[in-house]
Amino acid sequence: MSGHTYKVCCCFHRRFAITAAEAPPEIKAMFDRYSDNGLMDAERLRRFLIEVQKQENATVEEAQRIMEGLHDLKHLNLFHRRAIHLDTFFRFLFGDSNPPLSPLIGVHHDMTAPLSHYFIHTGHNSYLTGNQLSSDCSDVPIIQALQRGVRVIELDIWPNSAKDNVEVLHGRTLTTPVELIKCLKSIKDHAFSASEYPVVITLEDHLTPDLQAKVAEMVTQTFGEILFSPGSECLKEFPSPESLKKRIIISTKPPKEYLESKELKGKEDESQKEKDSAYEEAWGREVPDITTDVKDDTDEGMDDQDAEDLDDGDPKSQQIAAPEYKRLIAIHAGKGKGGLQDWLRVDPDKVRRLSLSEQELEKAVITHGKEIVRFTQRNILRVYPKGIRFDSSNYNPLIGWMHGAQMVAFNMQGYGRSLWVMHGMFKANGGCGYVKKPDFLLKLGSNNEVFDPRATLPVKTTLKVTVYMGEGWHLDFRPTHFDPYSPPDFYTRVGIAGVPADTVMKKTKPIEDNWVPVWNEEFEFPLTVPELALLRIEVHEYDMSEKDDFGGQTCLPVSELRSGIRAVPLHSQKGEKYKSVKLLMRFQFV
Repeated sequence: MSGHTYKVCCCFHRRFAITAAEAPPEIKAMFDRYSDNGLMDAERLRRFLIEVQKQENATVEEAQRIMEGLHDLKHLNLFHRRAIHLDTFFRFLFGDSNPPLSPLIGVHHDMTAPLSHYFIHTGHNSYLTGNQLSSDCSDVPIIQALQRGVRVIELDIWPNSAKDNVEVLHGRTLTTPVELIKCLKSIKDHAFSASEYPVVITLEDHLTPDLQAKVAEMVTQTFGEILFSPGSECLKEFPSPESLKKRIIISTKPPKEYLESKELKGKEDESQKEKDSAYEEAWGREVPDITTDVKDDTDEGMDDQDAEDLDDGDPKSQQIAAPEYKRLIAIHAGKGKGGLQDWLRVDPDKVRRLSLSEQELEKAVITHGKEIVRFTQRNILRVYPKGIRFDSSNYNPLIGWMHGAQMVAFNMQGYGRSLWVMHGMFKANGGCGYVKKPDFLLKLGSNNEVFDPRATLPVKTTLKVTVYMGEGWHLDFRPTHFDPYSPPDFYTRVGIAGVPADTVMKKTKPIEDNWVPVWNEEFEFPLTVPELALLRIEVHEYDMSEKDDFGGQTCLPVSELRSGIRAVPLHSQKGEKYKSVKLLMRFQFV
């Protein structure tokens, strides 16, 4: 942009200019080092790509193609087509063709290992449009999640009011239901729009056997041959994402023949009390008694221990499992008998899925951290938000990931820093929704030991981050968005989400009254477990009297970060990429 654009405040009639972005001093110095008499030819650009950008295989031909892409060739003679000036070099560095993650590598992890060897992009209550208590249930958020690459969709299934059909809703709340068949059809239509790797549907089942049989019929007819159903027996080992491409997998607790009694009903009522009292506190009214079937927010359903504890002398009804429903369940869920020690027992002959709430996990890692890591080497652990997160907020996903949990289930409509970290993790491996876990979470050490997330480890590498400058806000925001009377005062927060020893946030100084802020600040981040580290970047506008305004964010997997000077696009709070806002940064591993 050349010259000055003026904007006028109607209150103070104050004029201020938006200055054109120009290369900061470090970039000018870099250009001087790799140019001759103010011109950089293809050979010098190649040297820059190899030495600064760490693109070891860069060729002169590649450098020439970059230069040709930057020139408007019609207006240049042959000599100037063979070299670039500082402004063109700056435009290349700050351009869309120079992102911080390679757009070319796509899926590059080994996809032939069992499902338990991957972190999987997982949704919680995937049908909710907003909060957990009164929002609409719909297939729209399911479609949006699948289009974003989410690979695990959760559906809570309940009888309708007539008890003759199946609905999806969040039980004992004011959420309006959506028909199960509508959700299933939308999953079929959109499952592989962003990724061809398998979609798992986790069912939180509140149905009678006759309705389970109806669900079996719906699922079979909707998905047909793309449904992966190995039969009613538990798998000995999970298949690989590669072998399950374009397949749908059902996961829930297999129904058993059990007796339902008043005693169990009382147990379940007790488990609901915490949520009910929190609901009343949050909403200032009593919990709506929508259904008499009460269950805590977990898809494990009734545990084996519950069934054993029943008083056989006082049965209310006999439940007979629907065999056709049971056969559809490929990933069996269940806690098993006893307490945590038993839940985490590894069976050499079969694999399963265990679900823990974020609170259960936080308590479990204190006493059983290594056992959880050992369990997740073969089995799947799903973590879900605690029941009192009525606002659909989320939690720290790293607690689950660093203990090997594959399915860290998130409210995809719960925008905020936790969800930004989730987005960052699944930008890895081509955004396919499956990220191979680091080897240390999959293999035993030389003395048969497992990874201990609480151990103090030596620094493996140090990431040096330079924040040069930012631009694009004046194109994507109204002139008065940040401040009605003057240009914004932007600052950048940059840091690491990772294991506790690596987790930190730092920030630049604010640059006053400037739409094109230049910070030129450098930060160092020593990393003990770089494999689980994510680089968090946020821009805010400093506001003395109120909360600072949000100016953009992104989160990037450190394992896939490209070294060198890169143009980093920023995203909105909802994770949508801005058209123009980006930062110029440098990443170095030292």
